[in-house]
Amino acid sequence: MSSNEQNQVMEMDGEERYDYFLSQVAEDREIWILVNNDSRFLKIASDDGDVEYLPVWPTAAFASEYASGGEELTPRSISLPDFFRKWVPGLTKDGLDVGVFPGLDKTVWITEPAELKQDLQDVMSEF
Repeated sequence: MSSNEQNQVMEMDGEERYDYFLSQVAEDREIWILVNNDSRFLKIASDDGDVEYLPVWPTAAFASEYASGGEELTPRSISLPDFFRKWVPGLTKDGLDVGVFPGLDKTVWITEPAELKQDLQDVMSEF
């Protein structure tokens, strides 16, 4: 993907980025997260602390761009079967939501893990 195409995607609003995320992940069958040097995944809490979520991206490039300029974070891929089988139940048990494709403007589409799984399965059934 060219940097121009990447910029166009980043300029989308949260809902458009969510739709882009669904189609890209359904095609590639992997989700990207950020991890630190201790292999701990990035978790973000809302300003008021009411919501904690795991931010996810459709590609390593978008995750890297989000991480640039901050602490040492590295993109790591999770296969879709692993995400469905391990991460969705684990996130649900821990009370963590999923922040789908945070933008550089810090807007993000927050959803429950099971809802994201269902949306991804719906998109994949169209292939």
